[in-house]
Amino acid sequence: MAIILDGKKIRDNTREQLKVAFGKLPFKSKLVIIKVGEDAVQDVYVRQKKIFGDSIGVEVTVIGIPANSNEKEIIGVIEKENNDKNTHGIIVQLPLPKELDKLAIIEAINPEKDVDSLTSLNTKKLYLGFPKFIPATTKGILTLLDYYKIPIVGKRICVVGRSNLVGKPTAIAFVNKGATVTVCHSQTTNLPEETKRADILIVATGHPSLISKDYVSSGQVVIDVGLSRVKGKLVGDVVSDEVERMVFAITPVPGGVGPMTVASLFENLLISVSEEV
Repeated sequence: MAIILDGKKIRDNTREQLKVAFGKLPFKSKLVIIKVGEDAVQDVYVRQKKIFGDSIGVEVTVIGIPANSNEKEIIGVIEKENNDKNTHGIIVQLPLPKELDKLAIIEAINPEKDVDSLTSLNTKKLYLGFPKFIPATTKGILTLLDYYKIPIVGKRICVVGRSNLVGKPTAIAFVNKGATVTVCHSQTTNLPEETKRADILIVATGHPSLISKDYVSSGQVVIDVGLSRVKGKLVGDVVSDEVERMVFAITPVPGGVGPMTVASLFENLLISVSEEV
């Protein structure tokens, strides 16, 4: 059976470190989460962030915006928080309703407060190899691998999924770390052939149970970023019951990448806040 890469344990260690660091600041730090519409999976992420923030002494404010709001209304809320000196980090909880211009909304965030690192300026810095913030999920994956002493340099990485939120920044970050990276997506032919040859397989598609035992090989490390609710149960992109019998290590869902994403977000917030001290 595979080694289970426990994100909760690392998150809890990080929590104690962040609690001390934020406690030393001369003011209380504040993260604003802008949430558009209602979504059960989004609620899971937002709740985790609120609980974590409360536990380390950070004020987390969730601003709910109706799903039928337009870009101008949402950008107006973002600009208000950009101009509030007491707001140190801003994130827009994704995904947004499809009819909205996601790029315009994300670009409205002040890059200095963009702790999810999604604006074009922060993406450019990541691409060039000197990011101020590493996107939270990507950072969480890197921290997870480092904690379990899983090497990256010279390894073959397969990233399944090319979203701007996870797939693309993760691919870039691993290239920056010295890995050889293949990015697969819905138009990839013979996906199992690509996934099987990887040393580390990272799956971030949002398609439940996409990766079965037929997509993996022995000795691999599998990082499951997916989170979907199926028949009331949270599941990942990987059929874990099958895959964990074959691979070297795997992240659970829930309890793997999700907790690491939350902890990494607040590590980014600390970077933003520390520059003001």
